[in-house]
Amino acid sequence: MRFAKYLPILDWGRRYDGETLSNDLLAAVIVTIMLIPQSLAYALLAGLPPQAGLYASILPLVAYALFGTSRTLAVGPVAVVSLMTAVAVGQVAEAGSMGYATAAASLAFLSGVFLIVMGALRLGFLANFLSHPVISGFITASGILIALSQLKHVLGVQANGHTVAELVISLLDVARDTHAPTLMIGAATAAFLIWVRVGMKSLLTRIGLPARAADILVKAGPVLAVAGSILAVVTLDLEAAGVRVVGDVPRGLPPFALPDMSFDLLNALAASALLISVIGFVESVSIAQTLAAKKRQRIDPDQELVGLGASNVAASVSGGFPVTGGFARSVVNFDAGARTPAAGAFTAGGIALATLFLTPLLFHLPVAVLAATIMVAVLSLVDFGALRRAWIYSRGDFAAMATTILLTLGFGVETGVMAGVILSLALFLYQTSRPHSAVVGLVAGTEHFRNIERHDVLTSPRVMTLRVDRSLFFANARYLEDRVYALVADHPELEHFILMCPAVNAIDLSALESLEAINQRLADSGVSLHLSEVKGPVMDGLMRTKFLEALSGEIYLSQYAAIADLAPEILDRAHAARSASNAAQ
Repeated sequence: MRFAKYLPILDWGRRYDGETLSNDLLAAVIVTIMLIPQSLAYALLAGLPPQAGLYASILPLVAYALFGTSRTLAVGPVAVVSLMTAVAVGQVAEAGSMGYATAAASLAFLSGVFLIVMGALRLGFLANFLSHPVISGFITASGILIALSQLKHVLGVQANGHTVAELVISLLDVARDTHAPTLMIGAATAAFLIWVRVGMKSLLTRIGLPARAADILVKAGPVLAVAGSILAVVTLDLEAAGVRVVGDVPRGLPPFALPDMSFDLLNALAASALLISVIGFVESVSIAQTLAAKKRQRIDPDQELVGLGASNVAASVSGGFPVTGGFARSVVNFDAGARTPAAGAFTAGGIALATLFLTPLLFHLPVAVLAATIMVAVLSLVDFGALRRAWIYSRGDFAAMATTILLTLGFGVETGVMAGVILSLALFLYQTSRPHSAVVGLVAGTEHFRNIERHDVLTSPRVMTLRVDRSLFFANARYLEDRVYALVADHPELEHFILMCPAVNAIDLSALESLEAINQRLADSGVSLHLSEVKGPVMDGLMRTKFLEALSGEIYLSQYAAIADLAPEILDRAHAARSASNAAQ
């Protein structure tokens, strides 16, 4: 169907059957159980009342089910985007005020609009400009910042700050005011959730529980923590002892209203909204592609932009804040057997029922429990081992990752990720401006040519071959010129210079002018310039110019043919070596 590309539900919906329905319903139940405490916690992280987290987990899931292309991606509030929301909205409104919630909804609207526009313009490829080291560094630093920002709730104190230094100084200033009962319940919750992650499943399977049932109980760990803490608060009257609780959570479906569209507010939030859009999209599409590959499915990044954009617009009109695909809940959705995005819509239904019937039970939920839930979740994202791996493999990637981490910790999330992106692009331009190239020779007994510094090869003092291992364009054209001139100057006996081009996929106008300059300068020096193994599309472009008419040498289909024509003595030496080897045997 023609419209299925823009409305994927028209594709998978035609094949929906009873078996798929049962799988989606089971996955929805499991994800709903997991999502309720997560939604409450991430609303707290964003500086919003807990019900905002529930609201952001209803309509956005329905919107993604209509427009998204991933069968198992679970959309909703996530830690990093919630932190970025708190930073962005905190600059235009005071936390806890009506204007704060309004600004959060406007931020979601702007983010959604940006995503939809990028999708309509087919700009999904722009996500490639955020390298994995930058994303990894950003998530690691954000995990540390988020954990530190929630420590105040576990200690039962008031502290503020958007950087590590600000948070640490603020926490040290009020450490003496730590509230012991709050600390005890927060620490106990964190210890329990860590045990749930690392030891609960093995214990349950050892006592005979089926693996699937054990896995479901592990995923429900945060719910158990919520229920146990509420029971403790009520039984021990901890609220009277000063333990801060969530309090009254409005009962009912989210209020539907358009966000504030005032120009001043939207203008103040625009830069943050764009950054949240890109970060959220990169995180989401990475998860979606990973899960799709496991079932040999595919996603459309451009349509994913539209799906996520629709989800954020839906969040903005239903009392929510910016959302994206979450790693943990998407993996749970996948493992639970979700077959289609309908599982997300069913999850939305479960959350809606929770807002109608369960919110009174949350009155006595300690804020420290939500903070502990966030801390345990985000600290699993911290990966300092990636720094060591990057250092071993690529110093440039290490620099990008380390810079992103340090600047995010020192100056905040927006500064950190923007610096990381700029550094990644700068490193990319630097690397492409200095393309790898190698002088090559013939491997005896073969028709293969390899780097003379790595292999024992046959060469001729009259002929030199430079293999270029990257496309030629304005950023590296001058570097190629300098490389060729230096080689020719160091070998005055040269008669022929061959540019071997198996990896050259394109030559832009700047590079063409450099080739013309190389051809002329070599000709003036009595050296002929030849090309070998030029790809068809590149050759087509050269044929539309006068370069081939002015070329002092020839163009060869293969490097072996070039050597056979220009330096047959190399082949004679190769044959002689082969004959001697055969005679010795």
